[in-house]
Amino acid sequence: METALIIASSENSFVSVTELFRSFSGGVASHYHGLAAGSAYVYAHSGSEGRRIILERDFDIVIIISPLTDESGENLARQIAVSGVCQVILAVNSELYGEVSAVCEKDGVLTIAKPIDQDIFRQVLSLAKTMQVKLGKIQSENDSLKQKIDNIRIIDRAKNILISSCRMSEHEAHRHIEKVAMDTRSSKRSVSERIIHDYENGPE
Repeated sequence: METALIIASSENSFVSVTELFRSFSGGVASHYHGLAAGSAYVYAHSGSEGRRIILERDFDIVIIISPLTDESGENLARQIAVSGVCQVILAVNSELYGEVSAVCEKDGVLTIAKPIDQDIFRQVLSLAKTMQVKLGKIQSENDSLKQKIDNIRIIDRAKNILISSCRMSEHEAHRHIEKVAMDTRSSKRSVSERIIHDYENGPE
């Protein structure tokens, strides 16, 4: 079940936003797998409380109704968006919309004007979901690349140990790791980690 953190100085604003979610049928609701009906809405009455809650649990979307009791909400929205933990929607007074949206959109914050129009909110929420999916794919690709780089680093470290300690050539060290991995049905990384462990701690 997906969750939404709603940060607003007034509990009435929190209730209004949850009612907007619940008013949706199909469309955005189906994208959010029930977020519009009976899902977990969490309320924070200030920016500081919102920061604390985000540290304690994950959310799929954060909605900030500006201004807050302790800050405007703009900096908080940008900080959350830059962290990449979830998508952020910031609602601001209509007279500030142009200025705030121009600044916040650079960090990936979706800005809407107050009072919140139901149709516009629906569109922004749908856009937030699309952006969330794209960011998720990018993050997944980055994680995969980091894993590959880490694997290469560990295997190279193990090869260097074999070269320096067992007088193997680089080719021989590479072939040794491959052969052990094949014989034991293990990954080259796990074989390399074992070589590093034995070298640093001695065989068990």
